Formats: sequence, C-alpha cells, structure tokens
Amino acid sequence: MNEALLRSLTPSVLGILVRRGADFAAAEDAVQDALVEAVRVWPGDMPRDPKGWLVTVAWRRFLDATRADASRRRREDLVDEEPAPGPAPATDDTLQLYFLCAHPSLTPSSAVALTLRAVGGLTTRQIARAYLVPEATMAQRISRAKRTVSGVRLDRPGDVATVLRVLYLVFNEGYSGDVDLAAEAIRLARQLAAAIDHPEVAGLLALMLLHHARRAARTAPDGSLVPLAEQDRSRWDTRAIAEGIGILQTALSRDRLGEFQAQAAIAALHADAPTAEETDWVQIVEWYDELAALTDSPVVRLNRAVAVGEADGPRAGLAALAALDDSLPRHTAVAAYLHERDGDPTVAARLYTDAAAKATNLAERAHLTRQAARLNARRGGGPSKAGGDRAADPRP
Repeated sequence: MNEALLRSLTPSVLGILVRRGADFAAAEDAVQDALVEAVRVWPGDMPRDPKGWLVTVAWRRFLDATRADASRRRREDLVDEEPAPGPAPATDDTLQLYFLCAHPSLTPSSAVALTLRAVGGLTTRQIARAYLVPEATMAQRISRAKRTVSGVRLDRPGDVATVLRVLYLVFNEGYSGDVDLAAEAIRLARQLAAAIDHPEVAGLLALMLLHHARRAARTAPDGSLVPLAEQDRSRWDTRAIAEGIGILQTALSRDRLGEFQAQAAIAALHADAPTAEETDWVQIVEWYDELAALTDSPVVRLNRAVAVGEADGPRAGLAALAALDDSLPRHTAVAAYLHERDGDPTVAARLYTDAAAKATNLAERAHLTRQAARLNARRGGGPSKAGGDRAADPRP
C-alpha cells in the first residue's frame, strides 16, 4: 500500500467534494472512509485512476450519510443525481484547505490537528499517538474544529502568516508516536510552496530544512541533548543544508524580508560554519536585530542576548539579558550559561539548578541538571572554555 500516495491525494479529493456542495465536516468524514476502503482494496486491485477512485467512493459515502440523515433533507436536490464516474478534475484545492484549517476562530492545537487530518491525510489515531493523547480526545478536538469551519466560505484571500504559524507548530512537535511530525511539516511546506509563490513560505521551508539537517546529531545514544557547539557536524545532512540555503537565497533576493526568512538566515549561518568556533556571531547578532524589528518578540531578544554574549563577550550578553523580563522561559538558563562564560561557576551552577526546575521538557531538564552537577563537581576551578556548552541555544 502506497501510504504517501494516499496522503498526497487527500487534499484534492476533499476539495472536490466541498466544491460539489458537501459541507467540510461531512466531506472530511467521507474522505476518511474512502481512505480506509482504499487500504483494504488497493493491495489486491490497484485502480488505474487512484484519485478518481477515491472521489467516487468518497462521494458515495457522503451521499449515503446524507440520505440517511433525516435532518438534512434540505440537501435532497444536491443528492438526486450522482456525478458519473470518470477522471477526477485536475483542480488543486490544497491551498484553500490550508487556509480553512488555519482559520483564526480555531485554537492553535485544533488548527494543527485539523491540518494534519485534512491536508496531511493522517488518521485520528496517528495524530493522537503523535500528540500522546487518547484517540477519543483527539477525535473530539477534530470534530469541534470541523464544526467550527464547516460554514466558512473561502471567497477571500487567506492569511498566509496564520498558515505558516500552524505549520511551524507542527514542525516543532518533532517526533513522537508513530508519526514524524517534523518530516510531515516539511512535506506540507513543500506542498504549500508549490501552490503559492510567497517569500515567507520559502523562508519557512528553508528554516525547517536547515533545522532538520542537524537532527541526527542533536541527541546522544542515551537520548541526552547534545549542545550545538558539541555536535558532530559530519552527521549533519549536507544535502538538506544546501537545499535550505538555496531556497533562502532565492527568497531573500526578492527583498521582502519576513520573520521566517530572518530565522532561516540565522540557521544558515550556524549550518555553514565548519566548526563552532568559526560561527559568524557578529552577523547572527545583525540578523537577530532584523528579526527583533520584525516581531518585537521577547524570545527573540533572549536569543539575541546569547548571540551578543558570543560576539562581544559574556558581559555584553549579560547586559543585554538584564533588559529583559526574568520570567521569560529559558531566561534563567541563558543567565546560567553567560555567568559560566564570565568565570562565575558558583552563580552559574545555582542558576542551572533553578533553570532545570523550571524546564517543561524532560530532556532539557536533564541537560540543565547535568550542567549544574558538572560545575558543582569542579567548584573552585576556572571557567569553561569559550564556546562550550550552549545550554541556551534556541534549537540544539
């Protein structure tokens, strides 16, 4: 069974049903039924026109459900005649489905789940496993989301920025359960890039590729985090890095800078450095300045403080950090790292311990705890070497 083929056809089949008059929720249910039937039938009898087969089966399932529901008799005019089977139209409705699933009336978690289901073609069970929640919980979340968007008309341009934020949320879930959400987000971003010519779409795709290229080196065999400066760069995916940089350069040449392009530029500078010591931190600070001007995000300014500490020394980094709210997530971890770089292991160890207590991610908590233990074990020694453990790096 070609699961990739089924998932790639899902948006088009769903879009065809919606254009024929089915409301989104009913159409999505019918498409899922058709996918289940394809998994059962195709291994022994692969259709000549897979998309047309799915459209026919999904439409029949929709008609059956509609006719069986007495409360929907107002649709009788719609279901009197079934379109004759034949080649499915070539219209690609993927872009419209992106905008529908990223509707502003949905919560971020609901938008992500609906995108994975309607555009990604994942089953409710797969999405539930990826998010480590019961299948019934995820089914309720998706059902509520579908009801919310069922009456929405896509007669105006959608908000590209919202779609990109949803895709980045998917990407940042990484890997859990039996679905690799980072790889899935890249697949969906490629679809979006093929459907819409927008520099920020290209910027997000480049950012994902550049971050994903370091994936194999981010964890040790025991599952512990490996800081960026200590990663084995021979394990980085050079093809993904080259592709990401190429996409980014094309996007930047259009002179319509956005936050994802700026983030990708920072990731590209990390990926392009042969060693941690050769990282162009001065240019990274400049890109963080651009990013801060675009977003005015305190998290961006926090990451900028780390970069300033590398470019101009830990005292400069601490000065930049002092201007920020100390309740920011990872603020304490950044302070610990900069104090260690400044030669104060006692304060750094205490701050690493505090940061570990605040960490919400188990792997990050374990990493920060190890940093505190390392400094406590060598209390009284000199400062760590410059460019050592980068506990505060936004993405290891």
